[in-house]
Amino acid sequence: MPKIIFLPHDELCPEGAVLEGNTGETVLDVALKNHIDIEHACEKSCACTTCHVIIREGFDSLEESDELEDDMLDKAWGLDPESRLGCQAVIADEDLVVEIPKYTVNMVSENH
Repeated sequence: MPKIIFLPHDELCPEGAVLEGNTGETVLDVALKNHIDIEHACEKSCACTTCHVIIREGFDSLEESDELEDDMLDKAWGLDPESRLGCQAVIADEDLVVEIPKYTVNMVSENH
């Protein structure tokens, strides 16, 4: 079972976290089921950028992003070459190190 290591984030995960994920799960789903409340304004439909994450290690183990995800990522704050939408980053068989950016483009944060 791959480990998903979330780097510390001041609000969402101050201490960081080491979690286990199942192959086929998304990074966002692993975070949410472990009470790391990454925003997801479009309810995981690849229609916004609020679940933007940066895969610091293990990026190459993920399936390539498609054109729709790439178009959405172009709008993300703090875009990085290893940026992905958490709702689209499907865990394979390698451990991942994930950074949650400090900001999103969402003007209003809703409690999901």
